[in-house]
Amino acid sequence: MKITHVETYPVRIPLKPIRQMKSSLGEHKVSDYLLVRLGTDAGVEGVGEATVMPRWSGETVWSAKALIDHVFAPFLIGGDPNEIEEIDRRMDRACAHNWFAKSAIEMACWDIKGKAAGKPIYELLGGAKRPREFRCRFSLGAYDLQRARKVVEERVDSGFTTLKVKVGGDPQDDIERVRVVREVIGPDRDLVIDANCGWDADTAIQAIQDMADLNVGLTEQPTPDGDYAALARVRRETKPPVMADDICFDLVHAQELLRNECCDVISVYPGKNGGIRKAKAIVDLAAAAGVACSIGSNLEWDLATAAMCHLVVACENMQVEQYPGDVLGPDYHEFSIAKNPIQIQGPMVTTPDGPGLGVEVDWDVVRKNSC
Repeated sequence: MKITHVETYPVRIPLKPIRQMKSSLGEHKVSDYLLVRLGTDAGVEGVGEATVMPRWSGETVWSAKALIDHVFAPFLIGGDPNEIEEIDRRMDRACAHNWFAKSAIEMACWDIKGKAAGKPIYELLGGAKRPREFRCRFSLGAYDLQRARKVVEERVDSGFTTLKVKVGGDPQDDIERVRVVREVIGPDRDLVIDANCGWDADTAIQAIQDMADLNVGLTEQPTPDGDYAALARVRRETKPPVMADDICFDLVHAQELLRNECCDVISVYPGKNGGIRKAKAIVDLAAAAGVACSIGSNLEWDLATAAMCHLVVACENMQVEQYPGDVLGPDYHEFSIAKNPIQIQGPMVTTPDGPGLGVEVDWDVVRKNSC
């Protein structure tokens, strides 16, 4: 089987007003993402999604489109989509970094491979290690106290047992927000915080210590991208387990996290890590070192969400039972690009079991919402 053509579709979908996100990185009200469509000489088609966010990975919908159309496509035409590692090698040879753009291509190849075999991707990865349905946490933006209280009350009523609160701004404002969330959810539900690289080590340590009475169960990415020493120091000098996220895009980053004993958990997902295969490599490396992994999020649509679900189901070390992740992106958006949207009921997400990703794109919706 050979790749015959590569098509790209930039699409814009607003977030539901109640789900608009705010963090130390800024506000997220509209998602401009790129969908990818690979054709083959066997008539099997694969689809992928580049969940780009410029302030996070440096990629935009337009840079991803240009890169795929003009740099990756010439290297991919004639390639075998079943040879995932070779596809990755070609893309890495053509261009450094650009993880989300690469992930969209790799995702589409997995989709083709699964469709050709008549199997969901988690079966191609070695089979299910947990049920297809699993529980997620809810990520609360860095909202004012009144809005935070209202959203948390709603999420508790919807069945969420783990709430993540965005911090990383003014520590006193952040602490008050976390305090309000703890008051609303009570003493028995789990509460975690995520600074998205917003604090330096001193600020993070002081803020976490000042929240000692709030029973914070996990601190996610408190310090800047690339500063392994700062993250390791926070882990040494504070009580809650530390999760690495924004600092870990590839296998070398994961190796540095483990070598420097920076974290207790690593947040992985196919978009951030350049694809399903590369994400799994990080999960396996962490497992060998006795470090847990969980699933992160960039507020994906259904295609990238499906890829995340397959990774969770197939990897034993994706310890979402102890460290629930974020796989709720489609529910944040006003409408879906899928004819068969990912099943999301409150905190519960169900992994598709159809061939490949198990998601059928509604191309009419895609064309109507191009950007």
